Formats: sequence, C-alpha cells, structure tokens
Amino acid sequence: MRKRSMARECALKILYQVEMTRRTPDKTAAFFWEQEPEHEKEVRDFAVPLVEGVWENRQTIDDKISEYATNWQLNRMAVIDRNILRMGVYELKFASGIPPKVAINEAVELAKKYGDLESSKFVNGILDKIHKKEVAPVVATDQPHEE
Repeated sequence: MRKRSMARECALKILYQVEMTRRTPDKTAAFFWEQEPEHEKEVRDFAVPLVEGVWENRQTIDDKISEYATNWQLNRMAVIDRNILRMGVYELKFASGIPPKVAINEAVELAKKYGDLESSKFVNGILDKIHKKEVAPVVATDQPHEE
C-alpha cells in the first residue's frame, strides 16, 4: 500500500477512536502510534496533520457535509462514513497539493474497505457534489486568462 494511502487509513482509525472514546485527538493519536509502531515516519508525517486539520475544521466540514448530504443527518451517519467524509472534505477544501480526484478516490477506497455495501457510493456522491459546486469552479477561476 502506498504511504499516503496508509496514512489516510491511520488517520481514519484515529478519528474513529476519537469519536468512540471521546479522548482528544493528540492523546488518541499517541495511543494509536504506541499500538502500531511499525508505521514509517512518512506515514505519521502525513496522518498527523490530516487528523489535526480535520479536527480543527470539524464544524465547518460538518456544516458542508450536512449541506450536501440531503436527507441525512450527520449524527445518524455511520461513524466510519462520517469520518471518511470529513477527511475527504478537508482534503478538497483545506489541504494544499492534493488533486481533487485523488482526495475523492482515496475516500471511496476507504469506504469500500471499512464501510458497508453502500458507503462508497454515498461518499463518492457527496464528495463529487462538493467538488463540482465548490472546488472545480474555484480552480477554474484561478487559472490564468489569455487576453
């Protein structure tokens, strides 16, 4: 498995544990890395800012998910799906240097691995809507215009 994919998987596990244990992300991450010391530094170096970024921007991210997840309440979503969506939205809206297609694809793959049978479609649908309505138009306007 690629290092960034592994890091996203680790970040998902940490975020899941944060919700289930109600511990802080830093304490949860410290415990996680103690239990799984085999992960390389590069994996940790990508996972830690991802967890921190999702957690620090959680309210804005949750509002965005709620806006696009029609007929779904955030607190009624599966914990795994909710955290995969949080990571995907964070990468789409806040992280730099990650192509939107990569962020969406990685989220879908996590949903296939850890979610239920419909999770990947659900995650893909919401992230794709956010990408098309909010990320792609911004990227398009950032492109240089010919005169």
